[in-house]
Amino acid sequence: MSEIDIRPLETIEGIHEASRLFDAVWVGDRATMPANILRALEHSGNYVVGLFDGEHMIGASAAFFGPPAERSMHSHITGVLPGYQGRGLGRQLKNHQREWALGRGIGHITWTFDPLIARNAHFNLAVLGTRVTDYLVNQYGEMPDDVNRGDESDRLMVSWALAEPPAPTPDADSVRAVVEIPDDIETLRRTDPTAAAAWRVRVRDELRGQLASGLRIGGFDGRGYLLVSR
Repeated sequence: MSEIDIRPLETIEGIHEASRLFDAVWVGDRATMPANILRALEHSGNYVVGLFDGEHMIGASAAFFGPPAERSMHSHITGVLPGYQGRGLGRQLKNHQREWALGRGIGHITWTFDPLIARNAHFNLAVLGTRVTDYLVNQYGEMPDDVNRGDESDRLMVSWALAEPPAPTPDADSVRAVVEIPDDIETLRRTDPTAAAAWRVRVRDELRGQLASGLRIGGFDGRGYLLVSR
């Protein structure tokens, strides 16, 4: 994807364009990431960038610094227009975030993702090799956009150690349990919200129970199973 440029958003026009883009990605939420918040983050030195195909903004991302002693950055939001999704931009953006953060003395980037979305589990756990640090129940409360509407916003918190090798997928000997997730929860939310809600509760209960017993979510096998290991 070398034709896609990632650039800092330093003008008010670019900031407002990014805010509109987020609303276009999360249809139904007219305040996904308000321009004034993006502007404040950018002006105070945080990570606020646009992804450009030529001069056309096709994505945007915002992250902010964590507590000073932790030398961390939290990647809060990344959105890419539908026509550009599934084209490897996630990896390109994470590499850009990594270099940006390392250049500022940051050792870890954290973010959250929905544990029911298989492609995100694969990317975050199997491709990037992040480590799950927490299961967050209904982290953002009710969300009005078309992607999340009608579901609780449970999230896995992950941490990406920028100067360390990716966390490996656990081998068979260390796997203590597997937790199945649906193939396409986003479609299921629209077609059968009752079934989607049942998946949420089942996965939540299984994962929290495993974590409470001292195990950890160690990976994703690509066949629809989160791997729980020692």
